[in-house]
Amino acid sequence: MNRYPNLFIVGAAKAGTTSLFFQLQKHPDIYFSPLKEPNFFSTDISIDNFSKRYKKRTVFVDEKYFKKQPLTPLQLSFVRNREWYAKLFETDKDYTLKGEASTSYLFSTVAAENIFKFNSDSKIIIVLRHPVQRTYSHYLMALRYGFTSQNFRQAIEKDINSPVVGWGQSELFIELSLYFEQIKRYYAIFPRKQIKVILFENLIHKTETTFNDLWHFLGVTPLKVEKIIKENTSEQPKFTRFNKLLSDMGIKQIIGKFISNATKTKLKSLLFSTQKDEIKKSDREFLLNLFREDIAKTAEFLNIDLSHWLH
Repeated sequence: MNRYPNLFIVGAAKAGTTSLFFQLQKHPDIYFSPLKEPNFFSTDISIDNFSKRYKKRTVFVDEKYFKKQPLTPLQLSFVRNREWYAKLFETDKDYTLKGEASTSYLFSTVAAENIFKFNSDSKIIIVLRHPVQRTYSHYLMALRYGFTSQNFRQAIEKDINSPVVGWGQSELFIELSLYFEQIKRYYAIFPRKQIKVILFENLIHKTETTFNDLWHFLGVTPLKVEKIIKENTSEQPKFTRFNKLLSDMGIKQIIGKFISNATKTKLKSLLFSTQKDEIKKSDREFLLNLFREDIAKTAEFLNIDLSHWLH
């Protein structure tokens, strides 16, 4: 029986990895950890260095979590205990593939090597998104979570000039969109046949073709996949400073534990509105100037056409 993970979706963050995770999870021969992002192999990311705001938004699992069976599905945590990590993949049924999807693994400078040492036969999936779109989607998430109350350009420039740069310490708006050095780490260690790079736009607009290719890469029976719909809208706070204040004080997390889902829905309608995900032309040009060189290097390294990313 396959006891250990041999499939890793390593990023990029805000590039469709969650959608991919849920689609692959439906396959009868693929098992995914109930904790989607355990971040076990990004050991260069120190929990002790996380900002107070990031810690308040993060669930840190402990021994109690692993004693309850079946394990409760969670989006993200930071597991540093090897025995706990192994428990994420304990199953009665034998699966062809067992996996997880920690987006910190692409940014981490040591995750690729750690995964290879753990299981050199692992298959690696990397999803890349237009860097401007990824950055803007990241910003909207930060705005929604209350990590910032500034407009897009202000938030980007503040993050660029942050005296402390790191996962859980700064937003990494720009850093997470510079793919070249990140993907190189995996190709330097893993055989190319064990790495699959998927473009976000193909995942959305060429779903059937993309998954047919992916099933072949994974060595499993093809499964029909419904079209993945990416709505061009998102929930954004009506009162950004108030939303940030609630987040900084940890009030949102506390209230969330004691109110019903119906009450949560009502509060959301009062505090959030649905807005189109649109970026100003001037902001797009500003970011493109930061990303042009990296886009060219990434395209050359992967031998793919990324000219549509230059617009």
